[in-house]
Amino acid sequence: MPGPCSGRLPTRTRVISIALLLAALGAQQAHAGLFDDDEARRQVSDLQLKSNERLDTVAKGQMELANQIQELRDENARLRGQVETLNYELDAATKRQKDFYIDLDTRLRKLETPSASAASATAAGATVKPADDSNPASEAPRKSASDPATETREYEAALNLFRANKLKEAAAAFETFARTHPDSTLTPNAYYWLGNAHYAMRDCRRALEAQRLVGSKWPAHAKAPDALLNVATCQQELGDSKSAKNTLDALLAKYPDSSAAKAARQRLKK
Repeated sequence: MPGPCSGRLPTRTRVISIALLLAALGAQQAHAGLFDDDEARRQVSDLQLKSNERLDTVAKGQMELANQIQELRDENARLRGQVETLNYELDAATKRQKDFYIDLDTRLRKLETPSASAASATAAGATVKPADDSNPASEAPRKSASDPATETREYEAALNLFRANKLKEAAAAFETFARTHPDSTLTPNAYYWLGNAHYAMRDCRRALEAQRLVGSKWPAHAKAPDALLNVATCQQELGDSKSAKNTLDALLAKYPDSSAAKAARQRLKK
């Protein structure tokens, strides 16, 4: 027969069991909570790693882009320097060509002037026949000869304007000279430089007229081959390639040994 305390033991046992069960549940929950924190930290760490990788990729791309931009800037600066150099060389070549033609023109005039002076001296020293009293109007009055010194001064003034790159004034001066002294030995030169002045002002049509006149009216003049070459240049720039080729062929046929013919051959090869 159970004693007075026999009914309490099961109750205490149950209490202890419940306490142990609660403790076990608490431990499981604590373990679960701890597991959830570790997982969260791992995911955060993964996100940080991925973010850092993306940032590294972006930074690398930006660095490469910056390097490419700098390379483009360097290349642009190099090309700009080349363009400036080419422009300088072109200006220098143009000046050398102009100086060459002016020097050539001066040399030619020195060769032509003695002939003109000799002709003037011959005319001045010729014996004048006495007038025939029976027929006082038998001889027409002679035309007074032009003064070579005056012609030379006017021509030099026009040429100096061209040298100073005063193209409009030079063109007007050469045109005035050619109109005032149509029979001067310097007139072919004046038309030649008139054509060059118009060409330098990008007036190819008027340049073409002046240069063509030199070749047609004074075909034996020293500047005739160069004038024909300039005619071909103007025709080419005006878009008339066929006429330009015909002019170059005519230049080779008329003046095969001239320096202009050499340039014509090179152009025809292109």
